[in-house]
Amino acid sequence: MEDDLATPGDDIDALKAALRIARAEAEHAAAELAAERARRSEDQALIAHLKLTIEKLKHDKYGPHSERTVRLLDQLELQLADLEAAATEDELAAEASARRTTTVSSFARQRPSHRPFPAHLPRERVIVPGPTNCSCCGSNRLRKLGEDITQTLEVIPRQWKVVETVREKFTCRDCEAISQAPAPFHVIPRGHVGPNLLAMILFEKFGQHQPLNRQSERYAREGVALSLSTLADHVGAAAFVLKPLFERLESHVFTAERLHGDDTTVPVLAKGKTITGRMWTYVRDDRPFGGPEPPAAVFYYSRDRAGEHPEAHLAGYSGLFQADAYGGYAGLYAPDRKPGPLLEAACWVHARRPFFLMADIEAAARRKVQSKGRVAPVVSPIALEVIRRIDALFAIERDINGKPAEERLSARQQLSRPLVDDLHDYMAAERAKLSRGSEVAKAIDYVLKRWPAFTRFLSDGRVCLSNNAAERALRGLALGRKSWLFAGSDRGGTRAAMMTSLIVTAKMNDIDPQAWLADVLARIAELPQGHIGELLPWNWKASTEEPLAA
Repeated sequence: MEDDLATPGDDIDALKAALRIARAEAEHAAAELAAERARRSEDQALIAHLKLTIEKLKHDKYGPHSERTVRLLDQLELQLADLEAAATEDELAAEASARRTTTVSSFARQRPSHRPFPAHLPRERVIVPGPTNCSCCGSNRLRKLGEDITQTLEVIPRQWKVVETVREKFTCRDCEAISQAPAPFHVIPRGHVGPNLLAMILFEKFGQHQPLNRQSERYAREGVALSLSTLADHVGAAAFVLKPLFERLESHVFTAERLHGDDTTVPVLAKGKTITGRMWTYVRDDRPFGGPEPPAAVFYYSRDRAGEHPEAHLAGYSGLFQADAYGGYAGLYAPDRKPGPLLEAACWVHARRPFFLMADIEAAARRKVQSKGRVAPVVSPIALEVIRRIDALFAIERDINGKPAEERLSARQQLSRPLVDDLHDYMAAERAKLSRGSEVAKAIDYVLKRWPAFTRFLSDGRVCLSNNAAERALRGLALGRKSWLFAGSDRGGTRAAMMTSLIVTAKMNDIDPQAWLADVLARIAELPQGHIGELLPWNWKASTEEPLAA
């Protein structure tokens, strides 16, 4: 009977062996899935490229019959750019998965052959000194055998150049071994553009809202041919490289004591038409209450405005949440929410806005002129009084902005609370005199129904009166919609959200986003994973300012 029972050591060894086999099978399956996803992305990009080629041929043959043809070409080019970038992201993910297993070969996209750089561009030779001793036997009797040249397209503002990195080869006269310095790191695998040029492409697209097809046209006019497909390839690869930095940024934002939240519309191309997607932002800004942590913002894209999206974004967050009265946030304030309900802090700017529209004397005068004899809306004296009282609260806030939370709370209890109590009594009394359909009544109801959220700032010095921090973060997207018109796909929207997070955070920390991206892209390939946090904007700013101060 004892022979039938395995010893405990044997069971542990068997379990370890089974675990190794299960891990190998899981890595194999993940690598195959990543490779298949990359092949599918490449096929989609090829189909989009062929469609664009066909439409251009039709356009050349039959001529432009209307502006619709030109708009269709722009749409197809935008869609192709997003698909090309997505294909490159999936290719790099497949390569990363393939490196974890020996049974799945890595996937490589078929790209057109690399064209030589224009001969008229100046060349800058960066010579990497060769070894002084043989790497094989240590002898110093070396003679030059030749050199390898790696060409990288780089840009200086308003000046193009090709950087030639020369690596000299030496052979040992004693043992004939060949010695050479290692090849330089490229920003992206198989890349032929330098970090400054890649940072400019990214910032132009996501910071200046210039689509890749317009960038390609501008570069061609400057004498450098960079096709739309090539630019999209670089954007997708850069997004893959920068994703770990975005994840560190997420961790920083969602450890805040208080967050601002808001969203805006993003038109998205879908089967020949556009649908309305959403871009959500969550902003950490502790500066109003003197917090030591640096400001930052993260963005997320979604296909619609369902409440499930902010619930997913904030699933692990608990703290103060400043936002508008969007109904989709209701689940965040539910008492049974895990890890706990968020504390709602309403925005007094949103409350003030409808009153201001009814109290704007100049706008009322314009409406009267435009009415041409018809009865025009009059200025509401109730709205004027509410505006006056709310402005008095903001005047107090301006004096305590940036001071510690305890000092802000003390000033609010002494100065703001009497004004808030009087405002509540005034609005309640006037509301009783108004009909249900009155615009003033609707504006008053908006405030009174959410009174605990509006008065949260009286019990917590960290709360701001407004949600302007989130609205400022979204301002660039609102302006950019006039330039890029729409996102090419859902993947494009997600990529834009990630890149916008990095660029907006850099701006919030008073950093030139393009200069920061250029340095990050030049260093991130050689930086260990545990040191990625050194590249966050505020850490990068401190490290660059220290040598200047010295």
